[in-house]
Amino acid sequence: MKHGAEGNTGPDAVDARLGARLAELRAERGWSLGELAQRAGVSRSTLSRSERAEISPTAALLNRLCHVYGRTMSQLLSEVESEPALLVRAAEQPVWEDRSAGFVRRSVSPPHGGLRGEIVEGRLVAGGDIAYDRPPVPGLEQHIWVLEGSLDVTVQETEHRLEAGDCLRMRVWGPTRFRCAGPGAARYVLAVVLP
Repeated sequence: MKHGAEGNTGPDAVDARLGARLAELRAERGWSLGELAQRAGVSRSTLSRSERAEISPTAALLNRLCHVYGRTMSQLLSEVESEPALLVRAAEQPVWEDRSAGFVRRSVSPPHGGLRGEIVEGRLVAGGDIAYDRPPVPGLEQHIWVLEGSLDVTVQETEHRLEAGDCLRMRVWGPTRFRCAGPGAARYVLAVVLP
């Protein structure tokens, strides 16, 4: 079990809701843990522990599950929050962390079922490295605008060095990788548009 900010043991509230939603999605499809493990390429143990909120899922794990369930990460994360409002104040924007990768993700504009676009703020610490083996939705359009620091983005085996102010537009069909070599953290905006 993880330790909370106040030293309490037990799952983080977001991880608990996320785990429950992951279990619901699997149940809606009538899949066993073994079937989901095979489809996602993730161990049954990891899936089980994520559904029970015994571990906080990594960005790479959520990406694999989003691919299997046909939704973006923002869509999945928004499903564990309340109905998105038209105006979302900075203090109310959902934040999710992958501590193992040094990645913080803020849903600036939570997705809405009838809309195709969303904006995410990403922060990656110096030395942070996130690799996705597939897009959550094939053909997903992404625009990456670096606000601070520098970010190395690899798309279909082509690496792009992005400095503050640079913007990369891409359609994602295969693996991608986000790395921050440093010396400081990278802060960027990710605009996502469903195909």
